[in-house]
Amino acid sequence: MKPAFATDHLRDETACVETLQASLQWDQNHASLVAIQAGEFVRRIREQKSSLSEIETFLEQYPLSSAEGLALMTLAEALLRIPDSDTADTLIAEKMASGQWDSQSGSKGGGLMKLAGVGMNLAQKTLGSFLGDIGRPVIRKSMQEAIRRIGHQFVIGETIKAALSNAASLEKKGFLMSYDMLGEGARTAEDAERYFDNYIAACDAIGNASDKSRPPQQKAGMSVKLSALYPRYTWAQRDKCVPALIERLTLLCRRAASYNIALTVDAEEADRLELAWEIISTVAANSEFADWKGFGMAVQAYDKRAFLLIDEVAALARQTGRTIQVRLVKGAYWDTEIKRAQIAGLPGYPVFTRKVNTDLSYLACARKLLAHRGPIYPMFATHNAHTVAAVLELAGTSKAGFEFQRLYGMGSALHDQIIAMGLPSRIYAPTGSYEDLLPYLVRRMLENGANTSFVNKVRGETEVQTLIADPVLQALANEPKHQPNLPLPEDIYANRSNSAGIDLSASATRESLLEDIPAPTYWRETAITPIIDGAWPIKSGAQQTHFSPAALSEPVVEVWDTTADRIDNAFATARKGFAQWSKTTAAQRSLVLRKTADLLEKNTATLIGLLQHEGGKTLNDCIAEIREAVDFCRYYAQEGEDLFGHGETLPGPTGEENILSLSGRGVFVCISPWNFPLAIFMGQIAAALMAGNSVIAKPAEQTPAIAFEAVRLLIEAGLPHSVITLLPGDGRIGATLTAHKDVAGVAFTGSTEVARLINRTLAAKDSAIVPLIAETGGQNAMLVDSSALPEQVVDDVILSAFGSAGQRCSALRVLYLQDDIADRTIKLLQGALKELVVGDPRKVETDIGPVIDADALKALNKHREYLSGFAKLLGEATLPQGLNGFYIAPSAYEIDSLSRIPHEVFGPILHIIRYAAKDRARIIEEINTTAYGLTFGLHSRLQGESEKTAQTVEAGNIYINRSMIGAVVGVQPFGGRGLSGTGPKAGGPYYLHRFANEKVVSTNTTATGGNIALLLSLED
Repeated sequence: MKPAFATDHLRDETACVETLQASLQWDQNHASLVAIQAGEFVRRIREQKSSLSEIETFLEQYPLSSAEGLALMTLAEALLRIPDSDTADTLIAEKMASGQWDSQSGSKGGGLMKLAGVGMNLAQKTLGSFLGDIGRPVIRKSMQEAIRRIGHQFVIGETIKAALSNAASLEKKGFLMSYDMLGEGARTAEDAERYFDNYIAACDAIGNASDKSRPPQQKAGMSVKLSALYPRYTWAQRDKCVPALIERLTLLCRRAASYNIALTVDAEEADRLELAWEIISTVAANSEFADWKGFGMAVQAYDKRAFLLIDEVAALARQTGRTIQVRLVKGAYWDTEIKRAQIAGLPGYPVFTRKVNTDLSYLACARKLLAHRGPIYPMFATHNAHTVAAVLELAGTSKAGFEFQRLYGMGSALHDQIIAMGLPSRIYAPTGSYEDLLPYLVRRMLENGANTSFVNKVRGETEVQTLIADPVLQALANEPKHQPNLPLPEDIYANRSNSAGIDLSASATRESLLEDIPAPTYWRETAITPIIDGAWPIKSGAQQTHFSPAALSEPVVEVWDTTADRIDNAFATARKGFAQWSKTTAAQRSLVLRKTADLLEKNTATLIGLLQHEGGKTLNDCIAEIREAVDFCRYYAQEGEDLFGHGETLPGPTGEENILSLSGRGVFVCISPWNFPLAIFMGQIAAALMAGNSVIAKPAEQTPAIAFEAVRLLIEAGLPHSVITLLPGDGRIGATLTAHKDVAGVAFTGSTEVARLINRTLAAKDSAIVPLIAETGGQNAMLVDSSALPEQVVDDVILSAFGSAGQRCSALRVLYLQDDIADRTIKLLQGALKELVVGDPRKVETDIGPVIDADALKALNKHREYLSGFAKLLGEATLPQGLNGFYIAPSAYEIDSLSRIPHEVFGPILHIIRYAAKDRARIIEEINTTAYGLTFGLHSRLQGESEKTAQTVEAGNIYINRSMIGAVVGVQPFGGRGLSGTGPKAGGPYYLHRFANEKVVSTNTTATGGNIALLLSLED
């Protein structure tokens, strides 16, 4: 049964806020009482300003909004993991040049300020000089020590033994501890095993140091992250990860229960909540732990589902007759959730967009938790004085049965007061090495430095009344309830709607979609009726010409041979269509494209079925491709209205009018590939149509049914039949089309070799000189230096090199790894490759589907044979037995030179080359000399080097610290240069111009009686 909160995260924010307000029963009397207590807390905090931690003092002087604060955060994120001194020195020099450092600040802030203030000041003054060369080791050591000091602000110890020892002084003050062994997001089975072992060791150490006779609420406990325990903790791998994590969490709970200590499961990203609840509720229901009162979970109040989730927890506690601990937090991944929702095109945000709404949610959840005391043991994690005061007010006369919590290194001045009041306070105490600290450290620095954070504002000059303003009353007064400066994902683009995505992490949504996808037999049992207009040589039941890449038993669509006469007829029809279509207004043309976009979204399930069956695409790839097709239609519709809706008046002398206008060229031939049989097919056609052209579309011979469905939707949207002609078939049809005398232009996406042939064909004709818009392949490389984060690199490499079975023109082909981090990165990559699931693309758990056909598979296997003669196989994914289709295991090989790979290898084979830092310039030159110029990736924290590299690399699309695929229409216009294409960029502001003719009309406005406008403009 689906949990009650399953889809609540995408509810309208206003409705959520109104529900929370009604439940809280808050009034001015509550607000006044809380304000008095909160004000007293703030007054005492400010009286104890000397008790601020070193990092709090540092951020008081150098906030994250300053250049110095940002420099510090970059250094904290990267410096200690850089293995080579040259790269470390470059990073230090770059960051020190970005701010003004006060060498006297050490007098105010202790050791960290002395190290940072004096060290940074010295670095800034000397790193560019001769003295800098001599002093580099000293400066580097000073800076590394300063960054270690920052880490020590938030980590209680590098080992659990050290943590227990360091906690002794805090426990003497009355604080309880919850130890968190640092680590999240395991990429490999080896990482997950290591994290699990760390948790077991921590549990033993904490348990052996505790008094078993005391209840868990009165002694130290531990916290765990599920993402650390399994490398593929994601909805797509639910059938594997849920049982595996239930097993591992059960083992940990058994261990914790044997010592009678608490174990709390930490909260993570919103798309994991449903999985987490399935795992946690199963473990909680285990009768083996019936008498243990230490099991718990964290709930993030910024998630719209938190309020209903607490009901589920309470019901579970009562059903199982046990106490469940609930740590209520406000939330740690807000910016990530916002970005993910926008990229995914979700109907809304899973989190509240106003901070006061999160605060309101926190208090509404707190009230509910306090009402369930007994079955639930509430743990209120906060550093906010108003929140603490509000919880105390909500608790009523009884202040028993709950506790407060804070993070190690934060909020000590407030929680000292809590302890002084005789109330329990527990410290969440991260434990581990710097290697596992980074994600946690960056979040803590953001929390300390964000200008909306209480811990930031309490240090400054903010008025007390502003600092303790009541969030419930603020939320009530706000109109609108959501943050108006943060548009919904649908509205992030100024002039068009974002394409609609689907939240597949919600099982109810996912299952509904899967039920709507037609079975493979749908297209064999349903007649695909051709639209008869004299130029549609497509028919069911003719000679077999096409099979799906999954090797299903029958083709979707079968086609006739297309003769020269039929092609002549197609051009004749298209010329008539052009005569009609070119006279329609830009507004009419754009309306057809917008309607087409809506129909594409409406028919998402059908299109997914076709893309899976014909193109061998996974569920995620299908949705992404449909969204791209929608974006193309809407983007070109908007751009075209601006370009073709009216002429542009050009500046000139008075008495003269000069108007530039654009119009269609004639019949455009659009030849699209099989790897994006909907998005590129639709993108080419939409651009040509918006410019006023008619179109003859030749889809790839492997994917005709997708093209047929796309054209059907265009016509349903109102496009006249004669304006679009579909001619499926093999390359011979394309060659005949491009050689025809009536071609007004060609849009082609495919191989470089075919693009060259088309170019020669067009040049050889005696008819008009016409444009060729070509997008071809690339020898796409990624450069990774030693400042990069290996885990992030591996995530992006897996997606860039192996996503879509490597069958993207933008896909990563050659990975350059700096020697100093190559071994570590390769080891992670090897483990991540083993976790990939290769198989039937119609199954949700499949990461990598088949390649397109037998010829593609043969070419890839031949290349692997070639590599076996000189390259080193580093790793590959497991290829299951019994797969029926064109499957190859994604693999990575180490080679010694790019010259070994003279051409693009179109599939899931990655080539890795090690390089020395000193050879960076040579590597870039080597990449440029391939003459390809499509995509390039760079992973580096060196901003100056990144900017220089971006300027030097001769590629059309450059991606820094992210994956190299998935260009978004209108955001990352896509296209290459050299052997990778002619330009202009698809999905960019200059694309439509290439489909159009230009005309300038110049009129002498004074010819019929003088310059009246000029005369009337004269002043007396």
